[in-house]
Amino acid sequence: MQQNHSVTEFILLGLTQDPLRQKIVFVIFLIFYMGTVVGNTLIFVTIKSSRTLGSPMYFFLFYLSIADSCFSTSTAPRLIVDALSAKKIISYNECMTQVFGLHLFGCMEIFVLILMAVDRYVAICKPLSYPTIMSRQVCIILIVLAWIGSIIHSMAQMILALRLPFCGPNLIDHYCCDLQPLLKLACMDTYMINLLFVSNSGAVCSSAFMILIISYIVILHSLRNHSAEGRKKALSTCTSHIIVVILFFGPCIFIYTRPPTTFPMDKTVAVFYTIGTPFLNPLIYTLRNAEVKNAMRKLWHGKIISENKG
Repeated sequence: MQQNHSVTEFILLGLTQDPLRQKIVFVIFLIFYMGTVVGNTLIFVTIKSSRTLGSPMYFFLFYLSIADSCFSTSTAPRLIVDALSAKKIISYNECMTQVFGLHLFGCMEIFVLILMAVDRYVAICKPLSYPTIMSRQVCIILIVLAWIGSIIHSMAQMILALRLPFCGPNLIDHYCCDLQPLLKLACMDTYMINLLFVSNSGAVCSSAFMILIISYIVILHSLRNHSAEGRKKALSTCTSHIIVVILFFGPCIFIYTRPPTTFPMDKTVAVFYTIGTPFLNPLIYTLRNAEVKNAMRKLWHGKIISENKG
């Protein structure tokens, strides 16, 4: 990576400077991260192993679980390790890699949530055409396009970060590297870069959120023509999706759609969508979904039987 600056490493200030609070941060986020990895691993192993979870909705849920695990991994391990470190040093190259990973998997999560909304729209509003429109081949193409779009978005973010010259100081008032805290350290006028940043990340978050909200309004409106049982099942699924959308997009919009102004709650809000939401997603999708719970029970029961026979 080309370095047009004198700074070769940064110091992350983390969530707190208090030694006792740092230990609390270590314990809490270690539990959160382990829960995220275990929960999402359980979901995609269940989906891959179960014959009953072969519909497009679970195909997309599989990729949401992967995106969740990777998104959390892009920030949580460093936050956990840094909580017990005297100096929270991150090299320039590691910092740029974190910017790339954070936006790659964050954007992938956004695209998968949109695809899940599209899937629910077709299933509820166009039930007769559903097998044709949401065929396996179409789903694979949509996921490939989501990965391509995510890579393009994250490359754009990293290129903006690489253009920033750093002459010192090198203290990042955050627990991870992202473009917004880096803009404050750049020894240049960052107005245009911040404008590009907001028009990229901010536009992705805001437009995706509007698309999702409109699509779920249309879906919920169309449910009035369904039977009571069909309405109940569709409402349960859509409610789970809406909860995830609000939990993820609320903090994202707060962070990425405003001028480079620092608020005291910025780091707390960032923690919520980078670590909190990936932790909550498996709970939301399993606790509110009877099919996933049944498939997990069968998988677990089958494992126990095979072990006993062995």
